[in-house]
Amino acid sequence: MPALCFAAFLGGCAVSPPDDLGVIDGHLAECPSAPHCVCSEYPGERFVQPLAIAGDAGQAWQRAVAAVGAIGGTVVEQRDDYLHATFTTRLLRFVDDLELRLDSGAGVIHVRSASRIGYYDFNVNRNRVERLRQTVGGG
Repeated sequence: MPALCFAAFLGGCAVSPPDDLGVIDGHLAECPSAPHCVCSEYPGERFVQPLAIAGDAGQAWQRAVAAVGAIGGTVVEQRDDYLHATFTTRLLRFVDDLELRLDSGAGVIHVRSASRIGYYDFNVNRNRVERLRQTVGGG
């Protein structure tokens, strides 16, 4: 019986992507009420600074895309101004979603990182964004 419960728990880790991924009305989605998300598009306690663009926006975007892979992300969707990638935890195989939105007019790349399940993330998403920032070398 315990093995069956554990298997059911692990099977629950493969949660489908949320419906609110992507650019909606020109912005990434707001974070849900649970504290397992950070986003640069909206003020509040889950706010994180966007990635600053230094120099050419296209080159900065390519550095950001490469950095996502360098820190362990798997790109799911990529366009000229939007990226969706997933990160999977090693032990329990939880999936988190990372989104980037290029805003060349403002000179930034907006970012949103959120866990698909759970309530707390122990700052995993905030730390991921900061690791991405360091890898990109901007901001």
